[in-house]
Amino acid sequence: MLNKILVPTDSSEYSRRALIQALELARKFNAEVELLFVMHDPYVYNSRVSSYVFPPELVEKEGEFVLQATLEGIDLSDINLTKKIKVGIKPGKVILDEIDNEKIDFVVMGSHGYGAIAGSMLGSVSQFVLHGAKCSVLIAK
Repeated sequence: MLNKILVPTDSSEYSRRALIQALELARKFNAEVELLFVMHDPYVYNSRVSSYVFPPELVEKEGEFVLQATLEGIDLSDINLTKKIKVGIKPGKVILDEIDNEKIDFVVMGSHGYGAIAGSMLGSVSQFVLHGAKCSVLIAK
């Protein structure tokens, strides 16, 4: 039984494919979908002397941009969708925490990401989540 499906996104085409697959499952099982963007910790420079942090409104703006780009042109009819923006040093850890805290039943995520989460996700974030999640994880190609 699927009640809640998590879809981490970076707005890449892989993330959009993952969302489309998650929506198909959500319709089939009448499940809720949570679309999650995790922005890498905004501390750009941190030392004993000084640090620089992106203002929270910039984090929110970037997150909203990524979420909207992921959803663009996708049919959300008959779907209970929640959008969330989180910040963390390790996006994979933030995703695992979200799975535990929100009682996620299933995760659908892209195999690679070249958007706001830089680099190959399967080599980093997707693999981390795949191995650490207490629920089933579908990696969409």
